Amino acid sequence: MTTSHEQWQTPEQLYALLSQLVSFDSRSGTEGEVGFPHFIKEKLSSLDYFKQNEHHLRLVDAGSDRNALVAHYKPGDVRDTIVLISHFDVVHTKEFGDLEDSAFNIEALTKAMKERKDSFNAQVQKDIESDEYIFGRGVMDMKMGLALHMSLLELAIMEEWPLNLILVTTPDEEVNSDGTRAAVKFLSGLKDYEGLDLKLILNGEASFSRYTGDDNYYIYSGSIGKIMPSALFYGVGTHAGEPLHGITSHFMSAYLTKEMEFNPAFHEEKYGEATPPPVCLQQNDLKKDYSTQTSHHSYALYNVFTMERSPSEVMDIYRGVAEQAMDQCYTDYTARCRALDAEPLPRINTVTFHELAEHVIAKFGQEQYDLIMESIFNDDTLNVREKAIKVADRLMDYSKELVPATVLFLAPSYYPAVNASEDPVLKGKIKDMQARFASMHGVEAKWIHYFNGISDLSYVNYTGSDAGWISFKENLPVWGEPYMIPFKAMQNLQAPVLNVGPYGKDAHKMTERLHKDSAFIHTPDVLRELIRSYIH
Repeated sequence: MTTSHEQWQTPEQLYALLSQLVSFDSRSGTEGEVGFPHFIKEKLSSLDYFKQNEHHLRLVDAGSDRNALVAHYKPGDVRDTIVLISHFDVVHTKEFGDLEDSAFNIEALTKAMKERKDSFNAQVQKDIESDEYIFGRGVMDMKMGLALHMSLLELAIMEEWPLNLILVTTPDEEVNSDGTRAAVKFLSGLKDYEGLDLKLILNGEASFSRYTGDDNYYIYSGSIGKIMPSALFYGVGTHAGEPLHGITSHFMSAYLTKEMEFNPAFHEEKYGEATPPPVCLQQNDLKKDYSTQTSHHSYALYNVFTMERSPSEVMDIYRGVAEQAMDQCYTDYTARCRALDAEPLPRINTVTFHELAEHVIAKFGQEQYDLIMESIFNDDTLNVREKAIKVADRLMDYSKELVPATVLFLAPSYYPAVNASEDPVLKGKIKDMQARFASMHGVEAKWIHYFNGISDLSYVNYTGSDAGWISFKENLPVWGEPYMIPFKAMQNLQAPVLNVGPYGKDAHKMTERLHKDSAFIHTPDVLRELIRSYIH
């Protein structure tokens, strides 16, 4: 079987395809994100194979009218399978200012960047002057990756490769990865139904810089993990004129945030690579209106990267840090009370969400607990993180005997770390790719073990223990309908993971740019040879 004409094989054709993909505004949470998979489905339908096998193009419901697209090229009874993963949502464009209207037009934006190059730093100016880069929202993160996968799918059809290729492109990667979590469940069922033998799960995220001025090109055999330990600080409100009659949630939160930021207790290192230190991503007051009553409840969300630790291990470290922080908080608070001849509160409790939930169930019963949860879960005005915070806050409203207290919980999103660096077959493939990059393109491709930009590869090839994810479920206030991790499906998708994408710079910035030769010449060539190497 052959297509009537090739569409996405030459550098010029790939550039034209990328321009079309970028021009379709698919910012997270917009109507464009809803429409984009239908657009890709229509483009893939132009290939002869999918004209005759339209049922192999499937839309997978990802919630909120969004869909992932799964395109399955299935040549007869072949079982060997490679899965190609990408995402099509892009981040917003407000930082483009007066160039926002050109953010999705590669030619117009690249021209505009040249005209105002003097307003950028020296590195950006150098890249503009080189004429080796194109600019646009999504060119790097990650519509070029999708374009490369579409090209591979077309080539498989043209050359009749005896190999299953499954292209999966998803919405929402930039927010909660709802698209991939939905697609993974579908893929797990498809694997079992078709009896597929997964040989490789390949992502196409671009090569990310590891430090300022980094011009190296990277191949990744894994992806870093991310978990979000969080806290609700529930103090005792009082009038601002009598502050020591209570304790503010802000006073409490300051101690934990100080201890969490850059804390080396969460440091992990493997293969000579290390996790970035934790930071606070958000810290806010839950008090709705201004008044002279002190704030009694606020929250903080902390980002922790992982390589090998499970949620249970992270929670154990987090609890130790939090208890130490609250002990110091209470020590300082009581010293100030005594200095001002005030009677301090008896203690500050530190409890996990699981302990708080059990406390409320024991006090009010399962039925009342379920009603509390249901009322918050059904509140469509809240996003999934806001629901998690609201659940902890509401349960504390029912547990005033624990006040003041710091409630430790996990908030979405969770990305398990994944790594295939020890797979012997994959090691050989990586060496072959490095050799081809060097001999054919003069590029030194460095092997990195963890992609540092967070990716949807986290939701395949899961090897963690049941105990590890039980702790996650117990301390995630929104586990269930608002947010679930398909751990069983992830375990079922066992295959080496790899990330090979084009070289680019400044993802999520207005200077996001893509190296033309890497995108349209080097990476396509190496990917074609990689996939062909799996054909027997």
